Amino acid sequence: MKSIAIDGPAGAGKSTLARRIAGELGYIYVDTGALYRTVALYLLRQHIDAADTDKVEAALPGIRVDIRFEEGLQQVYLNGENVSGQIRTPEVSMMASASSALPAVRRFLLEQQRELARTHDVVMDGRDIGTVVLPQANVKIFLTASAEERARRRYEELMEKGQEVTFQDVLRDMKQRDAQDESRAVAPLKPAEDAIRVDTTGDTLEQSVARMTGIIRQRLA
Repeated sequence: MKSIAIDGPAGAGKSTLARRIAGELGYIYVDTGALYRTVALYLLRQHIDAADTDKVEAALPGIRVDIRFEEGLQQVYLNGENVSGQIRTPEVSMMASASSALPAVRRFLLEQQRELARTHDVVMDGRDIGTVVLPQANVKIFLTASAEERARRRYEELMEKGQEVTFQDVLRDMKQRDAQDESRAVAPLKPAEDAIRVDTTGDTLEQSVARMTGIIRQRLA
């Protein structure tokens, strides 16, 4: 099985690009961030603070996260409920950033991610795919863009969904999440030593897809 690891900060477009690239290559797309967001949603629903590590760890056995591919799209289920449309709010994002830093949460989801790569050709995106989850991935890309560019993209996405947010709030949350992801003790956000850095600031979606697909095909040749 071949695997493509795409890492990078929040709002870099990892999910959108990874999904398109997987389609181009005929691989399965795995949005690992959705797994962590699903755990975060459960913790929020149970009113569990990510800082209370004992409560978080005690809650994990009660969480069942399933990935299903329906009509070619990844759907994420929490204890049998499709929560794919409920895990993209700023509140869930912040909880996911905090809870995903906990060793117990990372252990809980690590083997599930690796099993997908053992049984399928995958394009997998997240924060530590190339460094921790799939260190032997065939191609590793670290995808990034300026904080302002990433915040603009996220702001437009949230506005299209009818959520009332301001650009400044989104930018502040983006910078705060960057700081959390980069400074956490367990699997901090950083490029793998052999990752190719791709900055998409100012690029259109089609330009980014073309650049990354070209890099991947060249590396797989």
